[in-house]
Amino acid sequence: MLEKYAHLLVNYCLELKSGEKLFIQTTTLAEPLVREVYRAAIKKGVHVEYQMTFREQNRIFINEAQDHQLDYVSPSSKTMMETFDAYLVIRAPFNVREDQQNDATKSSRRQKAMNEINQIYFDRTADRSLKRCLCQFPTIAAAQEAGMSLEEYEAFVYNACNLYAVDPEAEWLKVRASQQHIVDYLNKADIIQYKNPKSDIRFRVKDRIWINSDGRSNMPSGEVFTGPIEDTVEGYIYFNYPIVYMGHEVEGVTLHVEKGQVISWEAEKGKALLDDIFKIDGARYFGEVAIGTNYNIQRTTKNILFDEKIGGSIHMAIGQSYKQTGGKNQSPIHWDMITDMKDGGEIIADDILIYKNGQFLI
Repeated sequence: MLEKYAHLLVNYCLELKSGEKLFIQTTTLAEPLVREVYRAAIKKGVHVEYQMTFREQNRIFINEAQDHQLDYVSPSSKTMMETFDAYLVIRAPFNVREDQQNDATKSSRRQKAMNEINQIYFDRTADRSLKRCLCQFPTIAAAQEAGMSLEEYEAFVYNACNLYAVDPEAEWLKVRASQQHIVDYLNKADIIQYKNPKSDIRFRVKDRIWINSDGRSNMPSGEVFTGPIEDTVEGYIYFNYPIVYMGHEVEGVTLHVEKGQVISWEAEKGKALLDDIFKIDGARYFGEVAIGTNYNIQRTTKNILFDEKIGGSIHMAIGQSYKQTGGKNQSPIHWDMITDMKDGGEIIADDILIYKNGQFLI
């Protein structure tokens, strides 16, 4: 299965070619998948470098680092982001909460220091001069967070990625074709409205670009997304799915928005984190609006890579825009929040109902 997974990542997701440079970033737990990706990439003639972090590495750094260390940006990291052709991030957590008690002031300072590299990343992924893919290697910590055994979680991950299919790449090409129809329709729209029993929010997207997320940037994928015109978002939205951000669990978030800016917020759990996040530059504006289309994913796992793709859900992200959409908001953060649309949810485009109860009507 890992050979099949690696083949999909190297040949479909990243479309690697001989002579290109690939950088892999993960933890030491993902060594079995890194080994197979390395094998497949070397066979293609690709130059491969990697970084594998150890347990609690970031927690140790934030706890022990002095200011000059928090402000330091590795020249090799910057060079990689500026010059490599492809970037593969394999999520393989030891403990998804190990950063939960990190000093917020020091973490914020570190985020600001890394902003230059983040902006290079967003610029290069926007024009595809840097091909990137984010994927998951099943670990016990991720399985526990999802409320599954490791065996169950492995099956969940592989099914979401279409790895049980005889030809996973062919399945993702089908996804690409079906979502292109939706993207073509939405790219002609102006005013979009998301409604469900606890939400009513609208925004303009005229001349913004809807992206067909078909598994090349995320594996798994299954969503269409764009960046709203920043100052046009109006209304309120309730996000009912739980999410873990910076090691903290947040649930039942309601945002009230005027002229694009989040003016007030509530949360059934984790409001203190929201209070801190909304102090960050650019965090009160939205960088993304999206619709999840992967119907192989029908439960939350507290892992945004999967949860934002849930078929029959929508999500909105505060913070940094994806520049390939035409979005202009800049921020050190990008935080996706998700809500279910299968029970009374509607999407209206220019006064036409195009989606109801978790399914497109177009």
